[in-house]
Amino acid sequence: MNKKEFVLRRIFAFMMGIVVISMISSCATIISGTKASVTVRNDNVKEPVTLTVDKKVYPNVMLPAKIEVKRGYKPTTIVGISQNYETTTPVTVSKEFNFTFLWNFLLGGIPGMAIDAATGAYTKPSDKEYFIPMQLKQQPVVDNREVEEVDRRNPVKTELERTVVRWYFESQPQGARIFWRVISSIPDQVRNTNELWLGNTPFEETRSFNIQGLTYENSNDVQIEIKVRMNGYRDQTRRFNVRQAIDQQEISSFFDMIKIEE
Repeated sequence: MNKKEFVLRRIFAFMMGIVVISMISSCATIISGTKASVTVRNDNVKEPVTLTVDKKVYPNVMLPAKIEVKRGYKPTTIVGISQNYETTTPVTVSKEFNFTFLWNFLLGGIPGMAIDAATGAYTKPSDKEYFIPMQLKQQPVVDNREVEEVDRRNPVKTELERTVVRWYFESQPQGARIFWRVISSIPDQVRNTNELWLGNTPFEETRSFNIQGLTYENSNDVQIEIKVRMNGYRDQTRRFNVRQAIDQQEISSFFDMIKIEE
């Protein structure tokens, strides 16, 4: 063996040693990989399910199904949906320490530990199997009952006319007079009214609208107009949709009174 061959063999052996050390020192990444496999199950669901794992989608899979989750400290979220079922609560896959990562320390592979940390191989899912809670989707309820014809000539046919809600009005300064009236776009069912005095601010009371001919079906076409007056200040007017007030069980507002410039 001449000197040149001897040098080349030494260089080759040195390079192979570096490769082997790198592979050994990053053993968690090599052995465990950057992703982990877990099983998702729900024995009550007997139809194809689309699973969304973070941003990755697994379409039309049957449960139980094996999926891959990323390693790393961030938890993974799993959501499932099918034709008749939907996830009630997203599944959170938490991560725990991967003890394979310790081989890098024992073998003195500091560069490999850095690789494992960068790839997330130092963690693994806390469990191998996860139950995904799914329930039947709510089907729309069809009400086949006939809608009562209500007009202002035969009032008090529905309890909605006497629906009780919270009325609350405040102003700055206080002491403003409050007036209200009904504005209807369906006068054949609900009539418009003149202004009625309600009280002074601050005003809070639980009372009914007492709007004759009002039903939930036509309440979206009816408004309550509130007008606030105070000597030396501009009148302020606001309108409130009755359907919204019924749903919220409240009609309220704050008026910042504006002085009249002389």
